Amino acid sequence: MGDVRHVGVAMRQDVVVTASPPVAAARPAPGAVLDAVLERITYANEETGYTIAKVATDRSGTDLLTVVGSLLGVQPGESLRLVGRWGSHPRYGRQFEVHSFTTVLPATVQGIERYLGSGLIKGIGPRMAARIVGHFGPDTLRVIEEEPGRLVEVPGLGPKRTAMIGAAWEEQKAIKEVMVFLQGVGVSTSLAVRIYKKYGDGSISVVRNEPYRLAADVWGIGFKTADTIAQAVGIPHDSPQRVQAGIQYTLSEAAEGGHCYLPEPNLVADAAQILGVSADLVCTCLDELAAAEGVVREAVPNPSTDGGTIPAVYLVPFHRAESALAGSLLRLLNTSVDRLPAFAGVDWAKALAWLKSRTGAELPGEQEQAVRLALTSKVAVLTGGPGCGKSFTVKSVITLAAAKKAKIVLAAPTGRAAKRLTELTGHPAATVHRLLQLRPGGDPTFDRDNPIDADLLVIDESSMLDLILANKLVKAVPPGAHLLLVGDVDQLPSVGAGEVLRDVLTAQTVPRVRLTKIFRQAAQSGVVVNAHRINAGQPPAFGEHPDFFLFPADEPEATADVVVDLVARRIPGRFGIGPRDIQVLTPMHRGPAGAGNLNIVLQQALAPYRDGTPERRQGARVFRTGDKVIQIRNNYDKGAAGVFNGTVGTVTGLSTVDRQLTVRTDEDEDIDYDFDELDELQHAYAITVHRSQGSEYPAVVIPITMSSYTMLQRNLLYTAVTRAKRLVVLAGSRKALAIAVRTAGTGRRHTALTHRLRDVAR
Repeated sequence: MGDVRHVGVAMRQDVVVTASPPVAAARPAPGAVLDAVLERITYANEETGYTIAKVATDRSGTDLLTVVGSLLGVQPGESLRLVGRWGSHPRYGRQFEVHSFTTVLPATVQGIERYLGSGLIKGIGPRMAARIVGHFGPDTLRVIEEEPGRLVEVPGLGPKRTAMIGAAWEEQKAIKEVMVFLQGVGVSTSLAVRIYKKYGDGSISVVRNEPYRLAADVWGIGFKTADTIAQAVGIPHDSPQRVQAGIQYTLSEAAEGGHCYLPEPNLVADAAQILGVSADLVCTCLDELAAAEGVVREAVPNPSTDGGTIPAVYLVPFHRAESALAGSLLRLLNTSVDRLPAFAGVDWAKALAWLKSRTGAELPGEQEQAVRLALTSKVAVLTGGPGCGKSFTVKSVITLAAAKKAKIVLAAPTGRAAKRLTELTGHPAATVHRLLQLRPGGDPTFDRDNPIDADLLVIDESSMLDLILANKLVKAVPPGAHLLLVGDVDQLPSVGAGEVLRDVLTAQTVPRVRLTKIFRQAAQSGVVVNAHRINAGQPPAFGEHPDFFLFPADEPEATADVVVDLVARRIPGRFGIGPRDIQVLTPMHRGPAGAGNLNIVLQQALAPYRDGTPERRQGARVFRTGDKVIQIRNNYDKGAAGVFNGTVGTVTGLSTVDRQLTVRTDEDEDIDYDFDELDELQHAYAITVHRSQGSEYPAVVIPITMSSYTMLQRNLLYTAVTRAKRLVVLAGSRKALAIAVRTAGTGRRHTALTHRLRDVAR
């Protein structure tokens, strides 16, 4: 429920929106009016809303005028009435500074054709717009509004497409009413569309009377936006409704940061600061919220003291998941049923000799212990760093289980990890989401009452399992089946709340093996050697291996230039690795060397605009065919079994007529996105290290600068380096690299899974 930034944008007809530059400055009240058609957007800042665009007017002829201000959300082809003032930029010359704008319906035939052909109305592209306007002339918009059935008069427009155009026009009108109501509080067009799709004709009633529902019900609207709306409709600052919503928002923000709960003193202090109210009022509303079962209070062990407790406050789903996961793991571990009974009394000397004849290699001691454990213990954990043989151990477990005709199920949190597991073992592997067959809404088809039919389940990249997903998974494991969790506990924890793998290992309740010995062949890899050096707090060695490099650059801007040069020219030229197989991994999204800016400059270098090819602007982003993209939220309603946060793909189709974009995911599924859903996607030429978990790439480029100081941590750098199969190139500051290596991390997350595993086990 994280908040998003909003800028005012207008609907199709006569909606006035204030448009401010990124830094407010004292200036005369704007009063000049400019009627223009938006031709193209040359720059847009997603964080501030500041936009630079080119417009055409009746008087400008073929020359385009420059306008600046907050115009995010408008699209080329729209007719605008801009209010502001003329100014002069010392470098770019005369320009119009926009204070507010109104979108208006065009009056001329040329304007109507440009408007309809711009992709604003689903079902109408440039060619069809020309036909429609050619048939109806200046009366076109009145016909669409009042007599849409007459569109069948246009050659090539049948009843089905006519109905689609009419429905799209009506929806725009309905959304406009919602937008008129919301525009005063700066809610964007795309969010108005979502509100309308969620509540329909009841949209205005919900917004006016229950604005905090928006934060829970509508993706993209967080508490801060709902709070702005609530204040605009008159809900008091100290209203219990507001404070209780703020408490839940504070807990949600903590969950976004990985915490399953907050200690009550921390929660009260944080919520009071966020809401601007007294701690006493927060405490009173927290009591009421707990009594209404909106949150759960429970005393849990204080990790900083020996034997003490702290009052913990949970959102209900996280408390249920943590308690249920601990119970499920212990039930699996302690059941008397065994679906792999053949290994209870197996002759291990004979079994391991047979295994050697099949694989051609003898298992070292640590790996032999892990194989035995996985096949004799109902739940086991296999952990270790790169080059220590996790993959070979897993393959050995599966080979022996298959020899006994066991039903083997393999899964991983991401599509790339599942593919890698399939290639490694020769057995099909699925993502955890697909394995559970999650239905719309997120409920799994397989659960305790309908478990997965398996004797052995192997879950790779288990460090990525967050609390909610791990609970769903373990619930679906049948009694007596063997569950093997495989992962590197030294990597970053899951993006979602919890530290499941670390908590399970810390509890000492579940049997585990940690592989520590690096194979001789792996020891020749600079990627492997330096990953282990970083994990041990030692600086990586440069110049000793042909697959690990540093390109120094002191400033973030210079680092960004180096990254683009590496991806577009140097690495392909020297190593023959194409740009699509090179992944840039950054500590942060913001800043010159952050994922946001790098995606812009890498797209310009690798997928520039070409005349005649369609593209779609979404806020500050421009989507084009061929773009690398990543899904940034779980959407259970898309695809065969949902599309999930972190799913990567390539844009394979883009239609301005159908207002739709198609993505081919790394699970080889084609997913369609309507244009009003594109804020679920980000470009993936560069992604944050957190989003890269579970994936491997032939080459990884890691910009590391002092501007990402708060994220310079050892496990983040270690995770980034271990994503590479063949090549790692660091670019940036030696000082920043040294800080990252010696900074162990920011401490543990607030979780109590370890306590619950120990407590129930007693």
